[in-house]
Formats: sequence, structure tokens, C-alpha cells
Amino acid sequence: MKKVFSYQTAIGKLTVAENGEAITNLYFQEEAVPQDVIYEETELLREAGLQLTAYFAGDRKDFDLPFAPQGTVFMKQVWEALLTIPYGETRTYREIAEAIGSPTAVRAVGNANSKNPLSIFIPCHRVIGSKGELTGYLGGLKAKQFLLELEKRRKC
Repeated sequence: MKKVFSYQTAIGKLTVAENGEAITNLYFQEEAVPQDVIYEETELLREAGLQLTAYFAGDRKDFDLPFAPQGTVFMKQVWEALLTIPYGETRTYREIAEAIGSPTAVRAVGNANSKNPLSIFIPCHRVIGSKGELTGYLGGLKAKQFLLELEKRRKC
């Protein structure tokens, strides 16, 4: 049974879930949290909350937490590639497809990106369209813009 706890952030309430060993999901305010969870702030969730707070304050550029996102082998390949995008930088869907050795899988990369269960922790907000445009984001385009601007300001 997963445990979850919510944290208020600059982009709204974020709910983090864990399975007893690793962080499994991050839910945005607008997302439905599964009903079969226990609301309890564990040590791991507390640490995730502290790291999120530091990230939003501009004091943390990456996360040091155990993650266990659920997805296909391809999705996990994409998510691993997202973790290589440096703080404050962006990549296109095509660049991610090329990075994982599937240059024609641009749409599949976009699909995997949209199913990332650990947004912010696994920085799918750093992926943009081929012409530099912001594309869909589960937390909304305003949140994506905020995260990109936060990182750009604090990149130094």
C-alpha cells in the first residue's frame, strides 16, 4: 500500500507517493490521487518534501532520492534520458529520441514524456518542441514555464 503526503509549492499543492522503499509518483493539484493510499508523512516523503522546497527556493538543482517509476522498458529509457538534461537547459523530443538511439521515435518519446509519473523529480518539463515552443505538461503550461524560468534564473 502506497503512502502519500502533500506539500504546498510555488506551483500549487504537490502530492508525493512512496512504496516503502522509493518515490513512485508525484501528483499535481489537479490530478486525482488514487483512493487506496494512506496519507502519512514518512521519513522518505519528508525528505522528498524538503528537497522539493529546496528546489523551489533555487537551492537544489537535482534530487537525491530513490525512485521507482512504473512503465515500459521504452518509457524508462526516455525517463533515464530526461535525468541527463542539465538543470536550466532544455532538449527537444527529437534530441531525446536520438539520445536513446531511436531517432524516428519522436512521437513515442512525447508519449513516454507525458506519462512520466515523477514530474519535476524526473525533469520532463525540460523537454520542448522542435521550434522552442512549450508543449503539453501535466501540471499545465504555466507550471512548465515557471519551472523553466526558475531554473534559468538559478542556473549559475
